[in-house]
Amino acid sequence: MTHQPTPADHYDSPWKDVLEHAFPEFMDFYFPAAHVEIDWTKGHEFKNTELRQVVRDAELGKRFADTLVQVTLKNGTQKWIYIHIEVQGERDTDFAQRMFTYNYRLYDRYHRPIASLAVLADQDAEWKPDHFGFEVLGCRHTLDFPVAKLLEYTIELDDLQANPNPFAIVTAAHLRTRQTRHDPEARYHAKRTLVWLLYRHGWDRQRILDLFAVLDWMMRLPEGLEQRLWQDIESIEGETKMRYVTSIERLATKRGVELGVQQGMQKGMQQGMQQGERNKAIAILTRHLTKRFGPLSDATRQRLDTATLDQLDTWADRILDADSLDAVFDEN
Repeated sequence: MTHQPTPADHYDSPWKDVLEHAFPEFMDFYFPAAHVEIDWTKGHEFKNTELRQVVRDAELGKRFADTLVQVTLKNGTQKWIYIHIEVQGERDTDFAQRMFTYNYRLYDRYHRPIASLAVLADQDAEWKPDHFGFEVLGCRHTLDFPVAKLLEYTIELDDLQANPNPFAIVTAAHLRTRQTRHDPEARYHAKRTLVWLLYRHGWDRQRILDLFAVLDWMMRLPEGLEQRLWQDIESIEGETKMRYVTSIERLATKRGVELGVQQGMQKGMQQGMQQGERNKAIAILTRHLTKRFGPLSDATRQRLDTATLDQLDTWADRILDADSLDAVFDEN
């Protein structure tokens, strides 16, 4: 059977969302030595607004997934510190210098120790930058930073799928996505296995939904295989008696379209599909705008509610780079 080409992959928002969803587990999986030094009973706080200000000032261009987190250490020498994390998706000759720049600019702004950590999600097995610095006239300035290289987990794929840490599944999904870039059928089987594992680990509903969103974004499938996967998910949820994923709006939209076909209501089907996709786009865009810029005004919500699908797509493309709501909605 011939399938459509596998759609292009996306790595930015899913990584950021799951990192914020399960930050202690992120640290435990990729940076266990640092994880044990943090007093997790004191909580942690994301400082991404502050990080965006530093990025804007540094004029370093488009970022991949990055975040700034305030944590408290166990040893008492520092009441709290900042952790800066960057997930890099491709080889970049300026990456180490960027980590160095982030580190000293954050220290200069907050006068607090800054721990810089990197996750490398690229394809180049030989690329693993972990330091940057210079020495001149007896003055030495160097940053060494811990690195987690996802390609190095390839030999542990079977173990990853048995690991209860959610980032084991995220890592497996990333590696399977890379491996199946040109093989939609293989990606379908890999995605189905990982979705099944979401239920096998016995996580709560919200964690399953959040991780499913990551898998679904990373491991995109052609339409035919996507519909086949949704049928599989229905079967999985029937067996586990956990109706989680199939309760989301996306499946309801697809079912509405299928019902329209069965009833011969071609025009109604098209309108229903467009409205369903539009409602879904509004919901997603509202969530991401709120996360980046805070609570939305009534005027902004009205603007979203009256927008066309093309406008919603345009605004969604701008979210990652825009510094403000005005930049997202800029008509110029």
